[in-house]
Formats: sequence, structure tokens, C-alpha cells
Amino acid sequence: MDVRIRPARATEAGTLTELALRSKAYWGYDAQFMEACRDELTLAAHEVTRRRTTVAERDGRILGFTTLEGEPPTGVLGMMFVDPQAIGQGIGRLLFEHTVATGRDLGFTRLTIDADPNAEPFYRAMGAVRTGDVPSGSVAGRVLPQMTVTIQR
Repeated sequence: MDVRIRPARATEAGTLTELALRSKAYWGYDAQFMEACRDELTLAAHEVTRRRTTVAERDGRILGFTTLEGEPPTGVLGMMFVDPQAIGQGIGRLLFEHTVATGRDLGFTRLTIDADPNAEPFYRAMGAVRTGDVPSGSVAGRVLPQMTVTIQR
């Protein structure tokens, strides 16, 4: 698999936002739900570097991205999205493993993830454990699983 992982560029913020929206819609959410999530799934150009945004690309096409937020020792895997056309190709695993390795290099010992319920099995497969529930930042009354991954030194 010729996938390159690299830091995102501020000029890619719009592309990453659209990818996040496509990825979220993959789970069959309706238009009203997707509109409610739009602000939370928007990545602004000025946030790309601060949120340590990383992309996976093949042949110049962005297949997915993550953000690694906060300061050591505890951080947040804030966004992780894979283009629906690339789901099942190992892109998520590559991005997740890269983000954890980057976190380790930066001194993080733990990352939290406020996961979409549909993504919980993926995060469990990556070694994260469910540690509780958190309210959705987009939809009143909706609860998300909060996952934690411990980073071994």
C-alpha cells in the first residue's frame, strides 16, 4: 500500500472538512443530523497546525486524517476520519498507529476519544477501552462512548 502520512496543510482545511462530513454520513445519518454536526466537523485553516492534523494520502489524494490535541501527558484524538471509498483498506489503522506513535514521541501517556458509536468497535480493535459516556457536542440528548488508549513508553 503506497500510503504517505504527512502533516496537513492549512490550505487543505476545506478538503478535510468535506472528507469528515462524507465519512460521518457513511453511517447512514440523515440530512438533519449531518447539518447539526457540520460545525463540529469543520476544520478551519488556522486550526490545522494547532490541532496537529495529519493526513494519509495516496497518489496525491487524501484518504483520511486525524488530529492530536492537547498537551502531555493526556491528549485527545479529536478527529479521525477516513474517506468512505477507502474504508476497509487499513487507512484507519495506519492513521491511528501514527497518531499514537506521534503522541508517544511528544510525551503523551494517554489519549481520550469521544467516539461515534459506529466507530467504537474500531477503537476497541486498536486497544482503546471504553471509560464512560460524554454528551455529543452537536446533538442535544445524544451520548457518545468515551474511549481511552494508554500509550506505552
